[in-house]
Amino acid sequence: MLDPNSRYVSRLTKDTVALVLAGGRGSRLHELTDWRAKPALHFGGKHRIIDFPLSNCVNSGIRRVGVLTQYKAHSLIRHIMRGWSHFKKELGEYVEILPASQRSSPNWYQGTADAIFQNLDIIQDEAPKYVLVLSGDHIYQMDYGTILAHHVESGADMTVSCIEVPLEEAAGAFGVMTVNDNNRIIRFDEKPDEPTELNDHPGHTLASMGNYVFNTEFLFDQLRKDAANPNSEHDFGKNIIPSIIQDHHVEAYRFRDPDTDKASYWRDVGTLDSFWEANMELVSPEPQLNLYDADWPIWTYQPQQPPAKFVFQDGDRSGYAVDSMVAGGVIVSGGKVKQSLLFSNVKVHSFSEIEETVLLPEVEVHRHAKIKKAIIDGGCVIPEGMVIGHNHEDDKARGFRVTKKGVTLVTRSMLNQG
Repeated sequence: MLDPNSRYVSRLTKDTVALVLAGGRGSRLHELTDWRAKPALHFGGKHRIIDFPLSNCVNSGIRRVGVLTQYKAHSLIRHIMRGWSHFKKELGEYVEILPASQRSSPNWYQGTADAIFQNLDIIQDEAPKYVLVLSGDHIYQMDYGTILAHHVESGADMTVSCIEVPLEEAAGAFGVMTVNDNNRIIRFDEKPDEPTELNDHPGHTLASMGNYVFNTEFLFDQLRKDAANPNSEHDFGKNIIPSIIQDHHVEAYRFRDPDTDKASYWRDVGTLDSFWEANMELVSPEPQLNLYDADWPIWTYQPQQPPAKFVFQDGDRSGYAVDSMVAGGVIVSGGKVKQSLLFSNVKVHSFSEIEETVLLPEVEVHRHAKIKKAIIDGGCVIPEGMVIGHNHEDDKARGFRVTKKGVTLVTRSMLNQG
């Protein structure tokens, strides 16, 4: 039974350092991550993916956070500096950037475990009792105080945050756990074709969320052993977890909604289809992800923008948006927007039609253009009369990418715009 005392949980969070792994490319997002790391990708109208784990930390009372960066990190670092650099180290709080800098070897970060290993001296200086290792590229709202309390109460050396997902969804996509009746992990498989089915939830398996809690000294010992192993890929899922589950207590923490006791909202937006779908979910009347929750806000940085504006009501030249989310600085001037998500400073001109589409910041859609079921990358200028997403063969002939589920991706380079 977890101690409900908030002071108990607050002591745990104060004794914790969080390390956010934000160096991944996200290769399955193809051209969308050609010039940015996946955690820097825009999401939900005004946020970036990295804002979700960082907001979870702050809302949970964890105020010592390091963000480990590597792949094409300029826009990510700029965003963190602008939006997350206001914490005061003198008060025991900070969000610091820990770039790959060859601190302990001539190599860049070789894997998730190596990324933490190369920053051991920094962690040691903070002297935390617990280290919370977080993936920087998932969308969810989670109180980390609860998993910390579960970790301590269970007496575990390591706790893995897991979510129950359908077998077909997990196959070949996630690391999955096999647990005993007490939720102790007895087996870990990295992206198996046939995941282990849960006895208490048929048709589902326990997938790793990429979030881990460690007792600090235990983490240090395992990282040093792994670093000395020339055959290791230096990855938590592939190497660390499988090597310790037989001789140490590795606990599975099921991420569930406390009100319904069902799996909480969590999305891995690692493919173009999943990225599009997760954004589209937000335009429904009552999405599962509540960005309007004042008790658990998702903090971010965004320049001050004027309110969104919709102009002209003259026959076919009507500017409006329905079943959509529209950010600040947007102008819909005589165009129609349906079931779409428009990020900041998007411009939609007269007689254009936008449907089931994600328009990232600074996109401009000129007159008579028609776009359906697409992702338009930031800064794209869609020429007058261009049709996207209505005929996939035409899309492919122009050099656009079309996914298996029929989502069309358009970037500036595909339009020869830089």
